Amino acid sequence: MLDDGSLPQGCNAAWLRRLFEAKTARRGGVLRRAVRDVEREVGRDAFVAAVRARGFHLIECGGQFVIICNPGHMRVVC
Repeated sequence: MLDDGSLPQGCNAAWLRRLFEAKTARRGGVLRRAVRDVEREVGRDAFVAAVRARGFHLIECGGQFVIICNPGHMRVVC
């Protein structure tokens, strides 16, 4: 898992930490954030790395990032 020391300079580590400490994330739920907000707060690369480090799944669609906070197998049905 990424720690604050491995994040790029200018990355809002507190924002990222709050995102993954949310009850929904801890319970394996689904989070949604606007791409523009992610890019402004932490940057796309740091965000993708943080999701990947947790073993979660990330989808980008319609200007939104959808984070599936469950490391289990994922299958897109349609």
